[in-house]
Amino acid sequence: MAKRTFENALSKLEQITQELEDGDLSLEKSLKKFDEGIGLVEYCNKTLTEAKAKVELLLEKQGGIATTPFDELDNGDQELP
Repeated sequence: MAKRTFENALSKLEQITQELEDGDLSLEKSLKKFDEGIGLVEYCNKTLTEAKAKVELLLEKQGGIATTPFDELDNGDQELP
């Protein structure tokens, strides 16, 4: 079995989302896909949290560069200082 990566998990999550949106699955299969999707979301969230912590640590080591929380940016359209 291939090693799980963020990119693979995200791709699989997109596939599951599309399958659920299509509405062609039975209720039982839909619930299994939903459960699998929840596991993938948890994995992706954990991976992103770990990456954020590493980036903040690296920035801190580089001499106190200020970080701006992602949710404070205006829909991602704002340029970083």
